[in-house]
This record gives sequence, C-alpha cells and structure tokens, in this order.
Amino acid sequence: MIQTMPEKQENAAGQPLLLEMMNIEKQFPGVKALDHARLQLKAGTVHALMGENGAGKSTLMKCLFGIYTLDGGTVTMNGKPVAFTSPRDALDNGVAMVHQELNQVLRRNVMENVWLGRFPTNKFGIVDSKKMYDETKEVFERLEIDVDPKQIIGELSVSKRQMVEIGKAVSYNAKILVLDEPTSSLTEDEVEHLFRIMKRLTAEGVGIIYISHKMDEILTISDEVTIMRDGQWITTRDAKSLTKAEIIRLMVGREMTNQFPPKNNKIGEVLLDVKNFSGRYEPTCHDVTFQLHKGEVLGVAGLVGSRRTELLNSLFGYYTSGGGELTMQGKPISNVTTDEARKNGFALITEERRATGIFGENTILFNSIIANVDSYGKPLLNSKKMDKDTDWVIESIKVKTPSKKTHIKSLSGGNQQKVIIGRWLLTEPDVLLLDEPTRGIDVGAKYEIYQLILNLAEQGKGVMMVSSEMPELLGICDRILVMSNGRLAGIVERGKDFGNIPGEQETIMALAAKYV
Repeated sequence: MIQTMPEKQENAAGQPLLLEMMNIEKQFPGVKALDHARLQLKAGTVHALMGENGAGKSTLMKCLFGIYTLDGGTVTMNGKPVAFTSPRDALDNGVAMVHQELNQVLRRNVMENVWLGRFPTNKFGIVDSKKMYDETKEVFERLEIDVDPKQIIGELSVSKRQMVEIGKAVSYNAKILVLDEPTSSLTEDEVEHLFRIMKRLTAEGVGIIYISHKMDEILTISDEVTIMRDGQWITTRDAKSLTKAEIIRLMVGREMTNQFPPKNNKIGEVLLDVKNFSGRYEPTCHDVTFQLHKGEVLGVAGLVGSRRTELLNSLFGYYTSGGGELTMQGKPISNVTTDEARKNGFALITEERRATGIFGENTILFNSIIANVDSYGKPLLNSKKMDKDTDWVIESIKVKTPSKKTHIKSLSGGNQQKVIIGRWLLTEPDVLLLDEPTRGIDVGAKYEIYQLILNLAEQGKGVMMVSSEMPELLGICDRILVMSNGRLAGIVERGKDFGNIPGEQETIMALAAKYV
C-alpha cells in the first residue's frame, strides 16, 4: 500500500528542504517509467533512493538532471520551481550527478576529463593547462583522492575512475549531489574514503541523493530512505527505523527469506586445466595455476589491482597470453583471440556493461543474437531463428522489456545484464567467465542471476566469477581463487573454510594482501 508523504518542510534536526520532486511522470514507448513519483531532500543530509532494477530510481534522477523531460509533475529547489533542459543546465544551477556507468574520454588525461566543456582559459582564450592542473590538484587534495591529474584516464582502474568522477562533481560546487551506485567497483577502504567525503560535504550543507543496492551501506551512511517500486513512490523512512529485511520487503513487495538459492550442483571431472598462465603486457597476471571442474562455480577474489579482470580477459583471448598452458577436457588450446576462445567454448561477461557489454543504440534482438550470429546462416540471416532465440532470452531469463525491438539502453541495468548473459548462453559455452555479474543490480535480480549461475553449474558447465562482494562469493561458490598483485595467493575450498567459521573473510583478505 502506498503511504502518504509527510508535508513537513524540515526534519527533526531542523534541516531546510533543499529539493522537492512531486508527482513526477515519465512515459516511454510501451512503458510508464514514473507514476506520480516523489522525493524530498533536506540540506546537509544523505537521502538513499532504493528499489529493484526498473523501479524508476535512475529515471527519476535523469528527470532531475535534465537528461529526460518531465511528462508531468513539479521540481523545486529551495522553494523555487526549476526545469533543467540539459545536464549542463543542471550543473550550472548546483545539481551534479555521478552515473553508475562511467562516460569518460579514455584517451585523454584526468584533468581534461574533469574540466571537459569548461576548460579554464587565459586572456588570449587559450586553454590554461597549469590552472587546470592546479585546480584539479586542489579538488583531489581536498577529497584525499590519490590520482595524478596528468595521467591518461583509461590507464586507471574502474575504482580510480569512479573517484575522479566524484571529484569532478564536487568541482562544480554543487548543492545537490546524486551518486548512482558509487561503490559498485570500490574496495572496503575506498568505500570508507567515499563516506568521509560524503560526511564532509553534508557538513557543508550539501544534500546527497545516494542510489545503492547495498543494504549495509544504506543503513550506515543515510539519514532518510525513499523506496520506489514499479515507478511509484512507496515510502520515505528515517534510516534508523529500518532493517535490511524491511527494506527488501518494501522493495520487492514480498518476503525474501533466503539471499542465495540452494546449491544442488555436483562437482565433476576437470574441465579446464590452467598451468603457469601469464598475460603478456603489464599490468597482468603471472604464473597462475588452477583447475576448473565441470559443475563448479569458482570464485575469484582480490583487492582492486589484484588483476582479477586481467586473468579473465587473458583466458578469453582479449589480452595476449604471455605463457603457460591451457587444457580443455584434456585437449591443449591457445585462446589467442576472442573468436578462438568462443569457438573453444568460452564466454565472457565483462565488468562494464555500458563500455564493453551492450550495444546501447541497438535492440534487444540485436544484443541477444550478436555473439551467435554465425549460426543464423549466410549470406541471408534466418530472421525466424533470431526471433525465436531472442524470445528465449526474454522469457527464460525474465527480461522486463516492452518488446524485442526496444533499444537496450532504455532498460534497467539488471535487465541489460540479463540480456548479455542470455546472449552468451545462446553460444552454449562450456566455460562461463563472469566479471562482477551483479554489479549495480538489486537484491531480487541478483537472486535470479545467482539461480542462472547455479543452473549452469548443474548442467555441468564450469563458471568462474569475479566479485568484490565477499558474501556473494561465499554464498554461491564452491571454491574461491584469491589473487594478489597479479599472482595466485591461494585457493579457499568449501567444506574446509566456508560455513560458519569465524574469520573466513579475514583469511581471504589476508591472502589478497599477500603480494601487495
């Protein structure tokens, strides 16, 4: 049942109302994304915005930020009506947003990305690089961000690039800061660093809207929590009055007693044998040796910079191999290219959906069949088979979309991820490599993806999964391979080190720091 928003203009601590969004409506072809949604943000507070993927959280923020035009409703800042026509308009009026999917010019340096579109110039109208460097350095030092402004941004880890985006948002001196899944690629230390930044900003009167699916973070950092479902506002509560179970119930509209599906997969014979495997170019992995069995879910843990992603990319032929042996069901293979890896029965779901996963301007159909296009005939493609396979992806993986002709960029992050997984399942892989498969995905969609992973394992497939979320690895993996600075630090096995053993996470973290 939808509750009534309180009409008060200040909370108990006396903070004034900074932002009010009331009765917001937004319609896309075949989808009513927002249905009388609402949000009230008070100065100097962190306001969490929660809901399942597709609940309308990001759409509501894009309406605030000028990316989308409202179909109905009102937005006021400090009691005055506003209607931003573009992100630049919003930024110029004190609203900044750090998006979940990074959108940076990877071949340019950090400071150019921070000041893109507003480069400081001298009296002759020439870009003042020294001033740009000094001002970037000043922002980073204020926020304790350890990044060289002159470094090419594409050379940074995803977590460092995320911190750069936060620094960029702060550089606008915004009074409203929207953070959309800001910790999805951050380590625990980096999360604590972000929280320090947030506390510093709220102390200066900044209002922060914080979108996240991580319950512990929400309950730690937030003052208030607004929950949305199916494009509607459900409730706004004091964060201190909520529990994780209550948040989940409000988000999904039902009780969820188990975070992970039951494990019924059986470990079989060796599927993939990796010996002394290395990448060719730094930063990469070195002398990694392990085995992946049929029916096994093998987790890959490690700190940021441990080369977890590089290991998966090298196995898939995306990075050139620098040595070692790969044996697939007793047969030597090389995986020199991604095409060869695919033909050898490998599939890879990458960490960054937007950059390396989806074809945003194309349809669900295109994104579903593209990895399997060779199977649809030459020179003319079999459209009936493509339609049938796309329908299978939508129905079997429960993709929420108006139709197969919908552009994938209009779907929520969780539904985009489901399409990508479906795309690779159509290739019928034996080894599925997953890099942060539930990044930025709500608790309900996570459960569905966990079930997909375990179903594949039950079919005898081998699954390798990189994750920064320790409970996730402990919840569905049979073993956890721990990387440290490009090297294999150890393997933690279920039955020996899993379960209710005190300090199990500390053991994994100790291995992760072994070669740092």
